[in-house]
Amino acid sequence: MDYSLAALKLLCVQLKDASETPSQNALTLGGILFQRAWLQGILVSNDGDGRLLLDDGTGVIELCLSPDFRLRHWDSGMYVMVVGGYFVRHGETPMIKVHKMVDLSAFPDREAMWYLEVMEAYKLFYQPLIEEFM
Repeated sequence: MDYSLAALKLLCVQLKDASETPSQNALTLGGILFQRAWLQGILVSNDGDGRLLLDDGTGVIELCLSPDFRLRHWDSGMYVMVVGGYFVRHGETPMIKVHKMVDLSAFPDREAMWYLEVMEAYKLFYQPLIEEFM
């Protein structure tokens, strides 16, 4: 994992436009290289085997938990922040291999703020790079 590449603040719907770049072991979104995505959403499923489904209101993504995170208690309905490596899986639900996961359920305003944070990151950082790429 190349930690010099920023984790992009994204919505699930935006990840559908990401494409693989095999020579750089990364993905690209409108010309922006990345390996990790930063998402927030509601846990809608937990199979008890370290695989959860997160719904951010624009789509669903599978979360693959490392053994450290499996020890923690994750319930459906929790609002969480997730950062991790993004993997495109053709014909399957996309997946994030979780590096960081935090329960934000105690902060009910975080969900509304998240959409504003993603919009701000897009307008200030991603959009200028995408326009330059095109």
